[in-house]
Amino acid sequence: MPYRRATHLVSAPDGTRVAVHTHSSGMPEEGRDAALADRPTVLLTNGIGTSENFWRHIVADLEQDHRVVHWDYRGHGMSEESRDNDYRVQVHVDDLERVTEAAMARGDGRPPHHIAFSMGVRILLELYRRRPELVPSMTLIAGTPGVPGSADPRWGPRVALSAAKGMLAAGTPWVPVVAPAVKAFLATPLADPLARAVGALRPRAPREDIAEFLDALYHMSAQAYWRTLRGLTEGHAWDVLPSIRVPVLIIAASNDVLVPLSEVQRLHRALPQAHWLQVDDAGHAGLLEAGTEIAQSVRGFLDAHGLGDSASPQTPGTPG
Repeated sequence: MPYRRATHLVSAPDGTRVAVHTHSSGMPEEGRDAALADRPTVLLTNGIGTSENFWRHIVADLEQDHRVVHWDYRGHGMSEESRDNDYRVQVHVDDLERVTEAAMARGDGRPPHHIAFSMGVRILLELYRRRPELVPSMTLIAGTPGVPGSADPRWGPRVALSAAKGMLAAGTPWVPVVAPAVKAFLATPLADPLARAVGALRPRAPREDIAEFLDALYHMSAQAYWRTLRGLTEGHAWDVLPSIRVPVLIIAASNDVLVPLSEVQRLHRALPQAHWLQVDDAGHAGLLEAGTEIAQSVRGFLDAHGLGDSASPQTPGTPG
């Protein structure tokens, strides 16, 4: 679904232009920035390959009394592909740092509440490692500080992760060859039912939203996706967790086959003070499948910690 939003570009050190979108909540363009400037800012950080409609429930709820901003990773959405072909985690963290500073400069000057989904959880935690003053609170949705096997001392997960890294490295030269076939499949009516058959999507996932996501995935750079995926297998941010001293809400999906519930529960055990919400009958597309429930939990979390303007607090999920 199309949003009513204004877009501007933030330049990275290598010159790559990163798209940043401020939601207008139906306001006329004239005077919009001034009207939004005094509102508390919420900054949304995507998952890899995610289309912006994943955020539609949260945006619809919060844009009424917050300044809601989301941004596109390089090679995603309206952002340019990386000019130096660099898609490592630290490059995305660099971009988030500049996006956060730009959001503060265009808003009330205060750092935003950060909401991160999937890969965005890793990126946000790395920003907290580098610049904790830019992250006064965070919501972490269906993501962990590293891919499964990272920071696991057991030999089994380490071997599996090493093998995955090797396969991704070996497959890189083949991306231009295979990408047309993958894109052709994404454009067929088979992509949606197959994702549901293997459990990646729950039956209640809205078909229109999934079609928009598949279309965005079809149009994005295969190299950007692959190199970003490779970057995620390097390092982790599990060691950041003991230093976190800000309010946190963790949201997990019971039926997530990409980021298993057990991994998000492991994150919660490392942050026992965090609020917790587990949504049932929802997978990795939980932002669409259980969007209203998740949006209400985020709203309640912001109210409970004095981070929003709404009048009546709601339950933000179960405290740790």
